[in-house]
Amino acid sequence: MKGCSKLTRIKDVKIYKATSQISKSIADATHSISDIAFYVVEIFTNKGTRGQGYLLSFHYSPQAIEGALSDLKTFILEEQYHIYETVKMKKEYEIETEYFGSIGLQRWAVATFNIAMWDAWGHELNQPIWKILGGSNIKIPVYGSGGWLSYTDEELLEEVMDYKKRGFTAVKIKVGSKDIERDIIRIKKVREAVGTNIKIMIDANQGMDVPSAVKLSKLASDMGIHWFEEPIVHDDFSGYEIIRRKTSIALAMGEREYDCTALKELIRRNALDLWQPDIIRIGGVEEWRNSAALASLNNIPVLPHYYKDYDVPLLTTISKPYGAESFDWIDEIIDNRMLIESGYVYPRQGNGWGFRFREEFLNEVK
Repeated sequence: MKGCSKLTRIKDVKIYKATSQISKSIADATHSISDIAFYVVEIFTNKGTRGQGYLLSFHYSPQAIEGALSDLKTFILEEQYHIYETVKMKKEYEIETEYFGSIGLQRWAVATFNIAMWDAWGHELNQPIWKILGGSNIKIPVYGSGGWLSYTDEELLEEVMDYKKRGFTAVKIKVGSKDIERDIIRIKKVREAVGTNIKIMIDANQGMDVPSAVKLSKLASDMGIHWFEEPIVHDDFSGYEIIRRKTSIALAMGEREYDCTALKELIRRNALDLWQPDIIRIGGVEEWRNSAALASLNNIPVLPHYYKDYDVPLLTTISKPYGAESFDWIDEIIDNRMLIESGYVYPRQGNGWGFRFREEFLNEVK
């Protein structure tokens, strides 16, 4: 077997499923979501160190996700990787899985284990991840996310006003209704409710075409929209170019990407304002940072997708951190929720990522 030195290596792995305490049915322009659920990977080392990583799964493909995680678990235990061999693990597993493709769920699994290995490494070194990577204890802006199309007007306004009361200075809501006028009405109601000092962003989740996205952008131009996320399908690069040329709205995308191909193409076309890497889809800490470096090199700020508990520490290590997205979904099922004040948050001071899932909410996957 490989990796049998006295250095810290992975000895055991457990896989769990957890469900948010505030799980409820929600919908955007392209998806209806019945559960807010997660898979959590926990690794154990020969020196007694633990590390956790998680992925957001909703209700989708549980058998496929569990299979991908279980297959990688077997591979990692056979190879007995040291906890710091994150790049080596990814490279060797992508060779192993090449026949069926190394992106998609295979990469989700790799990223989740990557994050758990980084967490274990942080605990082994008694340091937070952001310190290991040379980051600073700086505050990062966060925005309140949600505004689902399935909400009634009352639910929408209740959510954005709650964000405002909690000190958030920016909120994001969903657009992409079958009737553009409905989107405009919702944006107007939110603007009237939160006032002029709160930034409003909109997200179509790829649910519009170019003409409708241009039309919505122009109709909403006097309501102070800060940026427009995924107005159209993520690989319609010419469409992003057209929208950016024909409107004055800033464009954001990146959460669907498994590498930097789209980022490079949008940079070439001058068709992107904000880069939104998803740490799980893109393959873990190193790939997140590689994409952020490319974005920063081209003067595109980094605004990651969803995983604030990983993104905030990583944002403190790069040159152009723009902010992080905030949901409350895991707050009640972890031991150290991230504290947000006046629209900002500091990275946690604890070792590794600085939090763990509470055991009573973890259901082991056999």
